[in-house]
Amino acid sequence: MLLKQILFIISMLVTLGAFAYTLKRLIAFFKLTKKGFPIKDYGKRFSVMMSVAFGQTKIFRRPILGFLHALVFWGFCVILIGSVEMIIDGVAGTERALGVLGVVYNIIMGSGDVFALIIAIAILVFLFRRLFLNVKRFSGIEMTHKSHKDANFALTLIFLLMVTLLGMNTFYYQHAISEGHQIVGTYPVSKILAGLFSGMSHDKLFVMHEINWWAHILLIFFFANYLPYSKHFHVFMSVPNTFLSRLEPLGKLDNMENITKEVKLMMDPNAAFAEPAEGEEEVERFGAKDVTDLNWKNFFDSLACTQCGRCTSVCPANITGKKLSPRKIIMDVRSRMNEIGPQMVKNGKDFTDNKSLLRDFITEEELWACTTCNACAQECPININHPTIIVEMRRYLVMEEAASPGELNTIFNNIENNGAPWQFSQEDRMLWADELYINEKA
Repeated sequence: MLLKQILFIISMLVTLGAFAYTLKRLIAFFKLTKKGFPIKDYGKRFSVMMSVAFGQTKIFRRPILGFLHALVFWGFCVILIGSVEMIIDGVAGTERALGVLGVVYNIIMGSGDVFALIIAIAILVFLFRRLFLNVKRFSGIEMTHKSHKDANFALTLIFLLMVTLLGMNTFYYQHAISEGHQIVGTYPVSKILAGLFSGMSHDKLFVMHEINWWAHILLIFFFANYLPYSKHFHVFMSVPNTFLSRLEPLGKLDNMENITKEVKLMMDPNAAFAEPAEGEEEVERFGAKDVTDLNWKNFFDSLACTQCGRCTSVCPANITGKKLSPRKIIMDVRSRMNEIGPQMVKNGKDFTDNKSLLRDFITEEELWACTTCNACAQECPININHPTIIVEMRRYLVMEEAASPGELNTIFNNIENNGAPWQFSQEDRMLWADELYINEKA
């Protein structure tokens, strides 16, 4: 048992070390982004998180598959408790340490045992759909062969996790019976499976339990460190992302703080000629050209994205054949940060590779195809807000490069010169009413 503890602690420390490295890397990337909105209204945020993340309300818009996905999520929440127990057992050298919870433990273990089978079946359904059915929203220019392999690999890992969990419970149950020991916990599915191994010797049952125990916990350790580099990072990020949801109405466009500041300076002559306050930053770039011009929540969204394609499947621009794919926008933010982030961390924020999110990853055509209808944000199962990124990049094109489409430039010129989007002066606005008959006595 001591050897098992030592080996477990070593493997856990390696896992924690690798995860700490990843966490440090991500924190460094977040520091490259701009400050976002202040986090307040905790009560409302908690309500949104419970409804969208734990209640899976948006997932149920597709009832059958939504229910399967919800079962997987709820199952993971229950099975997580068993994983915590395994860590306690591994460090302390105990067995079924949480058994002291009594009836509560029976409920948890029984639910986890049933959920393990449900999740395994659900994962097989998901894999079958990905491998053999031509589901349109799983394809797209952004969904490369690597993306599909990543999804299949992650689903396979989850399936193996469930198989080893059932194996661990099955051989524990049968070994306890063969030894005449008290069975700690309830295992409805594993109890049935245990009957298949009733003729196996005590030693073999013990060895098979240990094999499944180690396979399960090592898969958990590997999965935890693989997730941050996978599309399935949403396993960690989706719940906090819903808590950090944008609470304003979807159609609301935020004002630009630097523009507001400039307008206030223009209206205050004394402030306009005053010396900048100590520590006051220079005027920042208008809008967003690269990933570092976006705020931390935009990057958080990109990490939380499940790449499910629900956003793109409801996008009217994409449906009508235009190049815009909201999913691609979010994926490009993550890809660009993974490309430029390490170099900026190493060489400083002034480092440039002469590339940018705009044009090198996202084209102007994609940005101007967006109607800001917010269908993508409405449909996203974890409340990612795609239009905020698109609007910021369009603001850069308009305000920094004057690179908006010709129709918009005409409108901007008319507003500047005539005070209205139409191409005639303010004095001529009422000419259309000159020949109207108006009863002066009325």
